[in-house]
Amino acid sequence: MSCQMSPHVEIERKFLIPTLPQDLERFPCSRIEQGYVAIDAAGIEVRIRRRRERTSLTIKGGSGRSRAEEEIEIDAPRFARLWALSGGRCLEKTRYEIPADGGLTIELDVYRGRLEKLATAEVEFASLEAAERFVAPPWFGKEVTDDDAYKNRRLAVDGRPADT
Repeated sequence: MSCQMSPHVEIERKFLIPTLPQDLERFPCSRIEQGYVAIDAAGIEVRIRRRRERTSLTIKGGSGRSRAEEEIEIDAPRFARLWALSGGRCLEKTRYEIPADGGLTIELDVYRGRLEKLATAEVEFASLEAAERFVAPPWFGKEVTDDDAYKNRRLAVDGRPADT
């Protein structure tokens, strides 16, 4: 097998949310636990996640709006063994799925534990052009797509950035 195969590409933009919408309870939500088994300086990360009854291992690479991503479903016992290897590089959040114009979905993450009071919204796009055309709703705050301090891997390792 060649090392030249193309992984799935994730195209998204991420924003801080200074004030949560008041009607969040009307949107579907789920609790997410994720830990980082490996992170390297080049931006490659190996992450495990539990969301509802589903557990997965994800490998991501790159930075910015477009990143390579490959996700593999794993069973709960394997998740537990890998969770122990995360070495405390983990986070918990509640994700709300909010419909947006153009058939998009806003994934609003409200963090828990040591990241409490931090909220971010991510929107995933089918193309870089669609990402460029996106106009954020007025309740979105500063865009942090290109700010490494707000990547989940950094939040899991370093905690809440000082400017939030």
